[in-house]
Amino acid sequence: MSKKILIFLIFALILVGLGLTFEFKIQKAKAKLPDFSLEEEGKLIVLQGNSLLASGDHFSSEPKVVKKMKVVVTGYSSTEDQTDSSPFLTANGTAVQEGVVATNILPFGTKIKLPELYGDKIFVVEDRMSWKKGKYQIDIWFPSREMALEFGAKLTEALILSI
Repeated sequence: MSKKILIFLIFALILVGLGLTFEFKIQKAKAKLPDFSLEEEGKLIVLQGNSLLASGDHFSSEPKVVKKMKVVVTGYSSTEDQTDSSPFLTANGTAVQEGVVATNILPFGTKIKLPELYGDKIFVVEDRMSWKKGKYQIDIWFPSREMALEFGAKLTEALILSI
């Protein structure tokens, strides 16, 4: 067993060493080649016109806005007439909670902001809506029917965030 661990550790150290060497070579290449360009949309660095290097902000804690869209935002609560026979479970299989939204236009797990209504609060798509509701609608989950009705319907801008 200890031989396997030793081999694994040696292999891991070799990979780390190769990674650091590769990173050093990239930094050296950037310093030597003044003719690289940065493509703002895809965040790619193009070296000598044919080599691509990713330059994303992997350690940034703040998600980036990847799309903006106008949507109708409504509210729903955990009642069978508004959901289905399991009103406390989302279509994604998670429990309903504060910050959950339902929509048919975005994949599960997509994070969004509704800045005109909620500032920097982040919502997560975990549920689906009836197709009768139409496109470009988002339902925010509320703990009670009264709160959902009080919220009403609002036209606003949704910011779709990077995951």
